[in-house]
Amino acid sequence: MKIPIFTGTGVALITPFRKQQETVDFTKLEHLIEHIVTSGVDYIVALGTTSEAATMTENERSAVQEFIVETVAGRCPIMLGLGGNNTLNVTDTIARTNFEGISGILTVAPYYNKPNQRGLLQHFQSIAEASPVPVILYNVPGRTGINISADTTLTLANECPNIIGIKEASGNMQQVMEILRRRPAGFRVISGDDALTYPMIALGADGVISVIANALPKETSEMVRFGLKGDFKKALPLHNRLLPLMNAIFEEGNPTGVKALLEIEGLIGNVLRLPLVKASKQLTNKLSTLYNEVKK
Repeated sequence: MKIPIFTGTGVALITPFRKQQETVDFTKLEHLIEHIVTSGVDYIVALGTTSEAATMTENERSAVQEFIVETVAGRCPIMLGLGGNNTLNVTDTIARTNFEGISGILTVAPYYNKPNQRGLLQHFQSIAEASPVPVILYNVPGRTGINISADTTLTLANECPNIIGIKEASGNMQQVMEILRRRPAGFRVISGDDALTYPMIALGADGVISVIANALPKETSEMVRFGLKGDFKKALPLHNRLLPLMNAIFEEGNPTGVKALLEIEGLIGNVLRLPLVKASKQLTNKLSTLYNEVKK
């Protein structure tokens, strides 16, 4: 049976930067993509929050997108982060975007403006109408200051055929359960929190868009696959093994923790763009200890 697109483990791909002038390190990006794709993940999310896209120029984002598409070379689907708090600007960007090799977009709730639910409905309806590829909503109130309610999500799921799912990172399990209970057939509910992936799958969710899978793609994918097959006796030990590291990488923000972890693995240099800064020595030592425990 063919697995529906954007089911399983998606990776919120980081962007490696060089220390000199903080330019994109495409060599390290290629190595990271190979590490992820060959480990059996189901799809990649390009230019999401974890990529530090907010600190890139439009030319950099275009170059990174093109490079990811070329490097992945059709081996797995690619979801493109494309959102904002200016609806017209988002739809104009969609009109200018090259969607070759892109299977869908991830579009975050508008931040800073704090629209009401009617405003959110119209914002996402406009994006769905403009997008030539399927749309995944992204609800992350901790970053945006606004929550996409279950009712708003379900209205969009039922009224906009091009909106095929939501990345739920509200941490509100009651809201998640309500969406899962009432969603139309085929509407994906995707965990946006690594630590909540196991319980969300147990409730019926369709996988995760993961940060930890940058560093541990094989282990994360294995846990998710067991969960989606209903084999929770095998999924739970993997969840418990990864949980301390999942929690630790977010202690000083994202992608601060996962970039420190990737440097520990020797995959990238640990360079972030301001206003983000490198992980503290204390956190780095903690991550190294936890990583070694996972890899025992």
